[in-house]
Amino acid sequence: MEGSPAPAPKLKKELRLFDVYALATGATLSAGLFLLPGPAFREAGPAIVLCYLLAAVPLVPAMLCIAELSTAMPRAGGAYYFLERSLGPLVGTVGGLGTWLALVLKTSFALVGLGAYSALFFEHGPWTEKGIAVGFAVLFGLLNLWGSEKSGKAQRLLVVALLAVLALFLARGLPEVQPDHFRGFFDAGFERILATTGMVYISYVGVTKVASVSEEVRDPERSLPRGVFLSLATALVVYALCTIVLVGVLHPADLAESITPMAAGALSVGGTLGEVLVAVAALLAFFSVANAGILASSRYPLAMSRDGLAPERFGRVSAKKGVPVQAVLLTVFVIVLVVLALDPLKIAKLASAFQLLMFALLCGAVIVMRESGLDSYDPGYRAPLYPWLPLFGFMAPFLLIFQMGWLPTLFSFGLVGAGVGWYTWYARARVERHGAIFHVFARLGEARHDALDTELRGILKEKGLRDHDPFESIVMEAVVLDVEGAPDFGRIVDQVALALAVRSGHSPDVFAQGFTQGTLKGATPVAHGVALPHMHLEGLEHPLLVLVRAREELRFETGDVFGKTHLSEPVHAAFFLVSPGEDPSQHLRMLAQLASRIDQADFLEEWLSAENELALREVFLRDDRYVSVDVTAARQETDWVDRELRELGLPEGCLVAAVRRGARTLVPRGHTRLEEGDRLLIFGEPEVVAGLRERFAHPEARDGELQPG
Repeated sequence: MEGSPAPAPKLKKELRLFDVYALATGATLSAGLFLLPGPAFREAGPAIVLCYLLAAVPLVPAMLCIAELSTAMPRAGGAYYFLERSLGPLVGTVGGLGTWLALVLKTSFALVGLGAYSALFFEHGPWTEKGIAVGFAVLFGLLNLWGSEKSGKAQRLLVVALLAVLALFLARGLPEVQPDHFRGFFDAGFERILATTGMVYISYVGVTKVASVSEEVRDPERSLPRGVFLSLATALVVYALCTIVLVGVLHPADLAESITPMAAGALSVGGTLGEVLVAVAALLAFFSVANAGILASSRYPLAMSRDGLAPERFGRVSAKKGVPVQAVLLTVFVIVLVVLALDPLKIAKLASAFQLLMFALLCGAVIVMRESGLDSYDPGYRAPLYPWLPLFGFMAPFLLIFQMGWLPTLFSFGLVGAGVGWYTWYARARVERHGAIFHVFARLGEARHDALDTELRGILKEKGLRDHDPFESIVMEAVVLDVEGAPDFGRIVDQVALALAVRSGHSPDVFAQGFTQGTLKGATPVAHGVALPHMHLEGLEHPLLVLVRAREELRFETGDVFGKTHLSEPVHAAFFLVSPGEDPSQHLRMLAQLASRIDQADFLEEWLSAENELALREVFLRDDRYVSVDVTAARQETDWVDRELRELGLPEGCLVAAVRRGARTLVPRGHTRLEEGDRLLIFGEPEVVAGLRERFAHPEARDGELQPG
């Protein structure tokens, strides 16, 4: 529209499964492996092996819950966004501000370790290590300003090199382990072992850090859970085996006093060359966590700014690079301050304590979202053993927090107080949202916040269909009504109801009443010249669709949320969708897919100009799921004239959905014999369709022989 503002630049979806794995793994195998074993051994002795394993126990419920939340709401800001949308802006502010600071502390810890390992290679003064850390903070800040794709590529290379060196270290070190070094395994006592478990918990925080960049992940419903699970498995194996080697090959006093324990272990089993290789691996690890840390933590100011909980400038995204420049600069600035001012071990304890608190709240967020009753909450992955697993994940972290001592506990409460103060002073007057917890209240008769349902429906539209959703088959089986003359909505509804009754075996009155009442109650979306009447029906076997084209303008009475009726805007299409009542989420995904096609600028023009019923169906098919081929004797690739469909030798994973012959659309059968000029509509899996397009897209192809959708 003339005079309307241009859409704000968005974060680019550039991260794939291996990028997710690399970000999570690179953010995990760093300071927890290359710095913490020394201080941890001082506290717990040989039981540090057990501490590292126990530290993953409270993480597992949190990880599973975060995977669920990420696939339902893939948005920048991760923990902040999940807490804000589930528990409201106050808790979201506390979670966003606190998690951002915790990730900043984690990244600063890694940079201090980077300085310590770099200093192994030359003589240095007391401030050299901090200077190196600051320099690399600036370097990785610049890399992140270059874009997430470039940052992701760097992350992949770093993680592959790191894992290769660690594999060499384990291959050389495991045979050298001395069992005598594990005597007195539990001598430190239960309380110190538990406190040490809380301290090393920070080692695993990076596994879930990738949730904050979920908005930039392609196919988040698959890539996020798989990447996180693979990363946690990798971290558990590496931490367990590496700590066994360190305890088994180093003298207890040497391990307890070392600030570079992995380098000391490598020197013991591999000499100077081993020490150099592990020092290089440590540098790669710290490079990786610093890069991933800045990438992930900078998305928190971005997400909070979008919601009005932080100054507007932090929500601006570079149109060229798709990067939140101001948020990255702020994050790097705070990291530099922390590096210059704080002690590494204290950083680890402080960051661990607050992260434990956030993980507890995120497990609670899953309970709230599930109990809210929102059909639009539609995660691609659901945490198992509900509600016991999230309940355990909610309660378990508090035991570790209190075992870590008074300073980390006070720090956690301090961050909570800072978040509450920021919300009260800055944010409360700027927001009017409520979280999904208000929908839980609504079930008890108190309150709800419908804007959240609208937002989640928008996310459904953005995520698109799942592989098992039968959208293409529903479109191909849809009833098509081409209305000539002045259309009447009531008469159209009656025709639709009759057609659906024939397909389903239900009474026409059920459909007529459902669509009419839904429209009068304001449940029929109308936009861009299209109406979307829809309803659920218990006992229906599968979704059904009727596509209606009105060449002349159609108007009808529609209602609003206040019960008032008014005349709709003119429409030229109405798509009637009815779905089984047992799967409301699939119904919403189907509606979202229809709406996403309707929103495209060329839709109405293509719809009105479609020559026949088959062309009307093709308007809705996804480009990567179908291909249209004209049968002709002029080309070898499509010389199917006078052949039966079963003789075409089409690959597995595709099928001929329709045959267009002149003015008729034929239902394809295996014995259907093709004629010159027939047009086939073939759809199937994306990789199969891509192969067919490559097969038919021949240089000598004439215009019209291949219509790739």
